[in-house]
Amino acid sequence: MKTSRRPQNSLGFTLIEVVLALSIFALIGAVLYGAFSLSHSAVAKSQASFEDNQKLRSFTDLLGSYVRSAYPYRQSVQDTTVFFDGQEDQLTFVSSISLAMGGRGMSKIRVAWEPAEEGEGAIQLEEEVPVRFNLSEDRDPGGLRNDVIIRERVKDFRFAYLDPKSEDERWEERWDGREKLALPRAIRVSYRNHDGKEIRWVFPLMISVLAQ
Repeated sequence: MKTSRRPQNSLGFTLIEVVLALSIFALIGAVLYGAFSLSHSAVAKSQASFEDNQKLRSFTDLLGSYVRSAYPYRQSVQDTTVFFDGQEDQLTFVSSISLAMGGRGMSKIRVAWEPAEEGEGAIQLEEEVPVRFNLSEDRDPGGLRNDVIIRERVKDFRFAYLDPKSEDERWEERWDGREKLALPRAIRVSYRNHDGKEIRWVFPLMISVLAQ
């Protein structure tokens, strides 16, 4: 009786071949994971940059709408002074529009930078309707007042004001309408974001521009 023998060249994988195949699969997996991780990181950075740009655009649109509509408000017919209090870190003026009221009526606007930790702070905008002055603290002013933070983590925030009578475009650190008897021609806003990037915007005041 003959016994069968296993052929020497039978099908199958040796241990070395299995280890080599696993190493190749592990290498391919690591490459794919790295590519996926880089892609995901790029998408996240792109999304964050897009959101930051959207916030910046919303900030400039909101502030620009009010500033461009600044009005040379006088508290009485006999009064020759203009209500406009512009300082380096805050600005109070009267706008000919009220976004809270759908664009109808005037509003008193105050924009201020409130510094907090490590020199960073938030830019806060306050809108008050109707326009009122000299109210005592114990008197209820009524009307409507909205406060909103329009930009956070801001450093070195500054306002500057362009003199409409200057021929060499002189920017001033303060602008008092009671002394100047007029509005500035434009307002410059400059600051640094949390990454240290300098941001600068210039908003012309339409009434001052048309009056030139």
